Amino acid sequence: MGKKPKGFNNPFAEIGKKVQLPPPPPKHKPVEAPRPAPPAREEDLFADEMMGVAPLAPDPRGRLGAPPPSPRPKISRRQQDESEAYAQLADLVEGVGAFDIGDSDEYIEGIAPGLDRRLLKQLKRGDYALQAHLDLHGMTSEEARGEVERFIDKARNQGRRCVLIIHGRGMHSKEQMPVLKERMKVWLTRGRIGQAVLAFATARPPDGGAGAVYVLLRK
Repeated sequence: MGKKPKGFNNPFAEIGKKVQLPPPPPKHKPVEAPRPAPPAREEDLFADEMMGVAPLAPDPRGRLGAPPPSPRPKISRRQQDESEAYAQLADLVEGVGAFDIGDSDEYIEGIAPGLDRRLLKQLKRGDYALQAHLDLHGMTSEEARGEVERFIDKARNQGRRCVLIIHGRGMHSKEQMPVLKERMKVWLTRGRIGQAVLAFATARPPDGGAGAVYVLLRK
């Protein structure tokens, strides 16, 4: 064989030589999932919510932090009767009774101080047109008082001047006495109701007679 020319590379020279493979990649450890955080305690949650909240200043009137007011005790009918009787007696003793009141077994009447009594006579004759009425039949004394107060308030707000209140003769009461009739003398002359009344008088027979009362209201 002749000499190989200079610079000649034999393409088959590498055949048969052992091929060097690259090293295998390193094995990776499996990634563990993060463990869930433990549930937060209610104390911690509350502390986070209240962070930065300043306490209220002391209430000078002592309302904050004070125990709730105890409910008012219910007043029995007997206690109510006694309180009304004592109030009437005190007015008589002190001479400060506001209304000039007259009554008998058949009628009741009264007029506010400083008014001409001719106004009461006109009321008793039925000279004023009736503009509203209230029937108290079947009510207890406590129920009737609330109804009378609401009725008079409503009548005044509507501009009524003369109204009729039917209190009954007491024939169906336990003692067969006109309990509501006696109460009317107190209700129409005292407190919030009395401030709205100018005069009152037992109604004429066509309007209920001894079982009803005319009431003349202030404007």
